[in-house]
Amino acid sequence: MNKTYLKLSLDLDFVLIAITASLKDYVLCHKINNALNFELCKIDDHEIFLNADDEEPLSFSKYYFFVEEGELEYYLLSNRNSEGFLIPEMNKVDFFMVIHQYIDKEDLNLVIGRLNKMPDIQVAAQIDVRKLKSKENLVM
Repeated sequence: MNKTYLKLSLDLDFVLIAITASLKDYVLCHKINNALNFELCKIDDHEIFLNADDEEPLSFSKYYFFVEEGELEYYLLSNRNSEGFLIPEMNKVDFFMVIHQYIDKEDLNLVIGRLNKMPDIQVAAQIDVRKLKSKENLVM
């Protein structure tokens, strides 16, 4: 009997910024909107299944902002909920900012710099998505 193998590859073509801030998601969102002149809005939660046997997905709050110039998409995802972490190996991180489409290094450094200047954010740093064990949890 012939066997057929299906090889899947994840679309990891995005920039990931880890954010540590002990704020509620909507409060952080409001502060980021003010500091970066964004318009992040709440959308449907990001849902993942940790195990194939899970009947109910874990839900993490998600906010979205689209920039027409450059067609950039910004997502703010909570890393925590009452049942666990979106990215368990990064359990000290409270939020992730996911940036889809191309953002040049200068603009990325500007976003990270402004996030780090916010008094309520302890640290904001770019993370290499490919090095995360749970990277599939970030695929939207």
